[in-house]
Amino acid sequence: MHVKFKHLAGALALAGIITPSHANPEIDALRAEIAQMRQQYEARLAELEARLKDAEGRAAPAAQPTASDRLGALTSGAAFNPQISVILDGVYYRDNKKGKGPELYAHLDGINHSHGGHDHGHELERGFNLRPTELVFSATVDPWFDANLMLTVDSHGGVELEQAYFDTRSLPAGLKLRGGKFFSGIGYLNDKHPHQWDFVDQNLPYRTLLGEHGLMDTGLQLTWRPKTGSLYTLLGVEALQGNEQLFATAGLATPTSPRADGSPLAPTRAGELTGKKAGPRLWTAFAKFAPTLSDDHALQLGVWGGWANQHQEVHDHTLEDPGSLVHALEGKSRLWGLDAVYKFDAPGAYGAGDFSLNAEYLREVKDLSIAFHEIGSRVGQPRKFTQDGFYVQGVYGFAPRWQAGLRYDITGLTSKVDGPAGRLREWDDSNRWSLAVTHHFSEFSRLRLQASSARLAVDGNRERLNEFWIQYQLSLGAHGAHKF
Repeated sequence: MHVKFKHLAGALALAGIITPSHANPEIDALRAEIAQMRQQYEARLAELEARLKDAEGRAAPAAQPTASDRLGALTSGAAFNPQISVILDGVYYRDNKKGKGPELYAHLDGINHSHGGHDHGHELERGFNLRPTELVFSATVDPWFDANLMLTVDSHGGVELEQAYFDTRSLPAGLKLRGGKFFSGIGYLNDKHPHQWDFVDQNLPYRTLLGEHGLMDTGLQLTWRPKTGSLYTLLGVEALQGNEQLFATAGLATPTSPRADGSPLAPTRAGELTGKKAGPRLWTAFAKFAPTLSDDHALQLGVWGGWANQHQEVHDHTLEDPGSLVHALEGKSRLWGLDAVYKFDAPGAYGAGDFSLNAEYLREVKDLSIAFHEIGSRVGQPRKFTQDGFYVQGVYGFAPRWQAGLRYDITGLTSKVDGPAGRLREWDDSNRWSLAVTHHFSEFSRLRLQASSARLAVDGNRERLNEFWIQYQLSLGAHGAHKF
């Protein structure tokens, strides 16, 4: 530092020599000030160097820290110092159904309509809304584990534990273990939080087949990153408890309880659901591949599947139709999908010219049999439920800090129920176009406008739904980098 300062002072002095002092009296004053600063800094540096030399001479040889010492230092530093972030998410919402749009999404026709789906969007109302606020705590626990905790707080103050899991840090051969409650690694969008979405709301295939917030459950995840040269490869398997509603044992009603409208079940009822099997009841596997392209381009391809060894449903529509019959089914279910993501990183400032394109296809099949029915003769009959869907979306940075996104999503290209004698029921698809324009004030704040036009299949009818959102998102505190 001392030598560098001398070089700088010498260069400035040289500039003074080249320019005669009588050419500009102000230069003489500047030269004198620089000389004074140089003397002060040289004296200060000399003093510090002398103190350092004296301290080094008086210090006894230090003992090498043990593994226990390093562990103690790390844990004491991290004990009360987790990274904390808060995500605020506000929405202004209007539609052409007097605010009934979110309710339509919760009752889309399809194989999961019978047990209400996962869409919590019915909490959205016309006008101003504060969507759940995310609180994230993360820290390195010690040399072996990282830990993450995520809570959501709704606008009424209700708190929900969304994720709580650990990650290992030092397993060999590219292995990593995750345990706790977490978003599954299947697909591309499944483990993305709402503040990472390019649109205000979730796409239709996820809503109907995985749930508005994706597949999230309690269990273990093991991933492996083998050394495959220029081809990035990530392989993973998960053992999950199976409490996610689309894969879970029934919890909405029990066959021996009264109907939802309070009336008793028919006396001819027969059969019952079996008890819960020990977990894990849901297994998943996924693979992601990313070939090496040029510096500005990236591509990732993925394939995944999920298998539940116990799936139960109770179908009770007596609140809507008192004449309907209550029945329950159980068996196994499976779900699989494909995903592809391409990104171009343009040289423009603040995202200008950046482009991303991603698409996913999902398909679910449930092989069930009637375990309980008010008409006893139907007990044991098989039912096969099938539904699929896909979305494709593109996002382009048309100016610094500005991006526009276009999305098409559809669910129910195939949406049917088959019995022993053939097709029992088939539903129409639901599809939608969405356009979003987002302004990123910074990395931590954004404002988004979105408009959508949808044709939804609800209770055998076609509903035209037009929606409009204004959304703000603010990120407070430390926040780790997002995945690809």
